[in-house]
Amino acid sequence: MLDENEFLSPYGLRSLSRHHQEHPLVLDFDGRSCRLDYEPGESRTGLFGGNSNWRGPIWFPLNFLAIESLRHLHDFFGDDLMVEMPTGSGRKANLNQVSAELERRLLSLFLLDANGRRPAHGPNPRFQKDPVWRDSLLFYEYFHGETGEGLGASHQTGWTALAGALVAHRRARAASKPQS
Repeated sequence: MLDENEFLSPYGLRSLSRHHQEHPLVLDFDGRSCRLDYEPGESRTGLFGGNSNWRGPIWFPLNFLAIESLRHLHDFFGDDLMVEMPTGSGRKANLNQVSAELERRLLSLFLLDANGRRPAHGPNPRFQKDPVWRDSLLFYEYFHGETGEGLGASHQTGWTALAGALVAHRRARAASKPQS
């Protein structure tokens, strides 16, 4: 899960491992060959109307549940359980630190990056450069697993509104830290 060549992207957890980009899952069944490929953006198939892709993009519900689960596991195991974050880096983190890093990556979809661009707005010049629109945040349905570009419905204030819960948690955590 914490391998950047598999599920971990710069913007959260992908819904399918990037490993399947080069190694698709193929199932031969009843004379038919079914194939599951990594598709980080819009679906390339007409299944489910063609606009539903759980084969690679970043989805807020999946990430939120992973973050919450890691927090609860940290409550149980404490700082004794350390994992490599990201895999192959040699850096160890407890599960609370892993959840905070996943939270940071997910929220970075909406923040200005080093180039002054919001990953969620993709290449859209109106939302990237126009001063009237550039600070308007759209809660997309899901996000490209590599670029972070928002995809699907652009006013998905259902599950993508979980960003608000993540911000509230970060604020509460910062407020509870002892002042030096």
